[in-house]
Amino acid sequence: MKYLSTRGDSTLRGFSDILLEGLAPDGGLYLPTHYPQVDAALLSRWRGLPYAELAFEILSLYIDDIPAADLRRLCQATYTEAVFGTPQITPLKPLEEGLCLQALSNGPTLAFKDMAMQLLGHLFEYELGRRGEQLNILGATSGDTGSAAEYAMRGKRGVRVFMLSPHGRMSPFQQAQMFSLQDENIHNIAVEGVFDDCQDIVKAVSNDLAFKRRYRIGTVNSINWARLLAQVVYYFAGYFQATKSNAERVSFAVPSGNFGNVCAGHVARMMGLPIAKLVVATNENDVLDEFFRTGAYRPRGTAETHETSSPSMDISKASNFERFVFDLLGRDGARVQQLFGTALQKEGGFTLTREEFARIAGYGFVSGRSTHADRLATIRSTWQATGTLVDTHTADGLKVAAEYRESGVPMLVLETALPAKFAATIVEATGVKPEPPSALLGIEALPKRFVVMAPDAVAVKQLIETHCTADTLA
Repeated sequence: MKYLSTRGDSTLRGFSDILLEGLAPDGGLYLPTHYPQVDAALLSRWRGLPYAELAFEILSLYIDDIPAADLRRLCQATYTEAVFGTPQITPLKPLEEGLCLQALSNGPTLAFKDMAMQLLGHLFEYELGRRGEQLNILGATSGDTGSAAEYAMRGKRGVRVFMLSPHGRMSPFQQAQMFSLQDENIHNIAVEGVFDDCQDIVKAVSNDLAFKRRYRIGTVNSINWARLLAQVVYYFAGYFQATKSNAERVSFAVPSGNFGNVCAGHVARMMGLPIAKLVVATNENDVLDEFFRTGAYRPRGTAETHETSSPSMDISKASNFERFVFDLLGRDGARVQQLFGTALQKEGGFTLTREEFARIAGYGFVSGRSTHADRLATIRSTWQATGTLVDTHTADGLKVAAEYRESGVPMLVLETALPAKFAATIVEATGVKPEPPSALLGIEALPKRFVVMAPDAVAVKQLIETHCTADTLA
């Protein structure tokens, strides 16, 4: 399997190369040259497999430059009951007939990002060890990616992590998970701005090819194909749990900010998984909802990006969205370059043609928007009706899912995080304070280690240079 850029660079790369690279040299994102197809026979063979074995089967369709025995070992080391709390890894939680949560938040940082990041940590360590190289990971987080990445990479040989986050815009629990880590290879940078400012810095540094190559800059955001690929697995796992035969269809509702989580569902659907609808649920930062309703993509500036009670979705520039648009436009790299490389920079957005917009219906996407009042009502009603507490982002997913349910088609809402990470809003909605697992009690009182910086890519590069000069990795 080879990989190409969404913006037309004709150079094909292997998986292990793009694992360590992140963005393509032309600024595009990597996608496989084709999506392997699964048929009824293969689905039947996979049904009932343990999660780690299912992960190996799916990943091996896309990874042919890591020996199968090694890839299987990495999957088995990642997806264990000890790490994720249950043998099913992503069990379904029924709420009512035809409506389930898919539990993705039982990992070390209590968020769905652990599902991919734990594997990514093993893959990085494996590939760097095989090459005898080091890697400086530069990432941006709106709340959960950062802690998931840092917990996955702490102590990993040959890896430093430089994680950017919007200063003061994460929940206290999210901040504590990241900033309380004292590992020497972990560096937290609180940027005076919003998530999109952090993401812009990551892209600016990655687009400086000389700097990127000199300091071996890699990414863990979902612009990294390996992370998105790992997320494809739980769509298959959810489908198998929700159905009894391969003739059935399911829908997935996905709280969405950077479009990585739901883009993995798009990949699963393109592979042939019987998905009826992919429901894109946004909060007040509704750029994606506007696009799927109108065909206009208009990212907001810092001043227009709302600070909400579902902060991990406070994103107005959805990086992974380019991958879907690439497929939507018939994999026309020149057209994608025109839209994402030119129109976004010069005009601040773009609008699809009527013909292009009409194609969206064939990909199963629908969308909706949720507000603070909506998520309070959803958290409260779900608690009262089922005794289940959900976090604010999952509540957004449940609210929008209700608009698209179909008789006879199970709706699976992807759980984003455990409610303890957003305790203040849960208390506001229900009067009940959710407790974190015992291992994380008191985390907000721990000493914190981070620096505050202006949204300046040059300053971030200088910080990376300083640390790369001052210390060496084990």
